[in-house]
Amino acid sequence: MSKIILLRGNSGSGKTVVASALQQKFGEGTLLISQDNVRMGMLNVEDGLDNESINLLINLVDYGNKNCNITILEGILRAGIYKSLFKQVKELFGDNVYAYYFDLTFEETIRRHRIRAQMLNYDFGSHREQEMKSWWLDKDYLDAICEKKIAENVEENEMIEMIYRDVIKSTAV
Repeated sequence: MSKIILLRGNSGSGKTVVASALQQKFGEGTLLISQDNVRMGMLNVEDGLDNESINLLINLVDYGNKNCNITILEGILRAGIYKSLFKQVKELFGDNVYAYYFDLTFEETIRRHRIRAQMLNYDFGSHREQEMKSWWLDKDYLDAICEKKIAENVEENEMIEMIYRDVIKSTAV
């Protein structure tokens, strides 16, 4: 039975890093869908209700359900904007939805962005922090799908192992 892992949270939470590591850990045939790649990279559309990326994300999730053992969907994926996507995920995957919300403070996401900027050697100025503040949405939990909250004190490797065990454990039952 196909499974989906949802990784949601504000910008700078670490979703993309965790998603990539999980894809490597689960191995060949694991579909990784990044909201940023679909919305900005493929379609170049603004985020908001009825943006064109929602239907493409639904189609990609459907493809993953039909063709892959594991699908990983990561992004900010605001609860109010992506309701139709979450409804479709629940219909397609049923009890095989593993959802995680990166429940971090704004200050922690800024700290993580600064570290990433240093590693990638780009300037992370106050203008970028103000821009992030305008997107910030605290406690953007889902109603229709039960999510585990990941606190800021959980290390990256712990997250990866926890999620991997959750998904694998359900296979063994």
